[in-house]
Amino acid sequence: MRAASLRARASASTCAARPAPRTSTSRRRSFRAPRAQAERSDEKQEGSSPTSVPEGENCDYGFTAGTTGLYTDRDGPSTPRNVVKLAVANFQKELRALREWQDSREELEQTQDSGFSEEPSAVDDLAGSLEDEELCINFQDELKKLTIDADAVYARELDRHKDGDYMKKKSWVIKVPYLVLCWLLDRVYSKERPIQRFWFLETVARMPYFSYISMLHLYETLGWWRRGAAVKKVHFAEEWNEFHHLLIMESLGGDDQWIDRFAGYHSAVLYYWVLNLLWLASPVLAYQFSELLETHAVDTYGQFVDENEDLLKTLPAPAIARQYYQNEDLYMFDEFQTSRAGKGRRRPEINTLYDTFSNIRDDELEHVKTMVACQNTHVAARSPHQ
Repeated sequence: MRAASLRARASASTCAARPAPRTSTSRRRSFRAPRAQAERSDEKQEGSSPTSVPEGENCDYGFTAGTTGLYTDRDGPSTPRNVVKLAVANFQKELRALREWQDSREELEQTQDSGFSEEPSAVDDLAGSLEDEELCINFQDELKKLTIDADAVYARELDRHKDGDYMKKKSWVIKVPYLVLCWLLDRVYSKERPIQRFWFLETVARMPYFSYISMLHLYETLGWWRRGAAVKKVHFAEEWNEFHHLLIMESLGGDDQWIDRFAGYHSAVLYYWVLNLLWLASPVLAYQFSELLETHAVDTYGQFVDENEDLLKTLPAPAIARQYYQNEDLYMFDEFQTSRAGKGRRRPEINTLYDTFSNIRDDELEHVKTMVACQNTHVAARSPHQ
């Protein structure tokens, strides 16, 4: 009787357990909830949408962050091993991932050529869950339905550029690489891969603030400039914010494929050194370039939220998003929002992916305002805490 009840519920739900398809890195796993918890969730949601969001529960979308761990983990050290051991271990891991990625592409091509397609059996899925004494809740298939229209993003940018001659005020030194970068992103990441695109953007988006802190520290060490010392805190808070955007994308599978990690990591390192050179030439231009990229992020996330609003509202927020936005200590969250000095503080309510991405969009807008403030060579940029 118990098995029959669970079998009926599993067949009725689009989020029922199913074996994860083979991936290029074996970094994917299924989120499993205790059977009793799943039954309580079913009782609450009886007669509702099969993808209704369980209230007050954290969600694991079934993607892991590899073996590097998270700072939120209670187990394990916070100090890494020496660079040789880390580099060798990472190289071996990524080499295996590269081979698996190549094998998976070959298998996909062979499958497409033959016209054969094997779908997992719902009965087998349920049997595996029963053997584990758990019911697997999986939203990965729903994430695949998310899209991003690059043409619509470009239309948003054109509307903004027409307002007050926005782009005419920017130097060609930064406009040319900015336009090339946007063009490449639209062609490398298709409409059906928005999460991977966001993961790449967030990997690169951390680098400016790391660069600014490095250069301000260098200037202080050389005795050239120390009036910007307090801005280092603002930049670190900005990097901390972008880091959590990155963790959110990883929790949604943004770095699941080897090719995305390869592109993101190498682009980020290159970007860091380019920004250092740009800062040496002109800190204002360095801040202006970040303003352009953050504004592009506002347009991109804005289009994504509007384009996928209905679906995003049915999917639960990742656990890391709740931990960051609803933490008891939001000092770091407030620190980078220089435009809110003397105003009320943002206190996001995070329940769904719609809430999550809406707040990421709003974060990017705050980064834009902070970058504009940093370009002012007459008035110091200050955090709301000063």
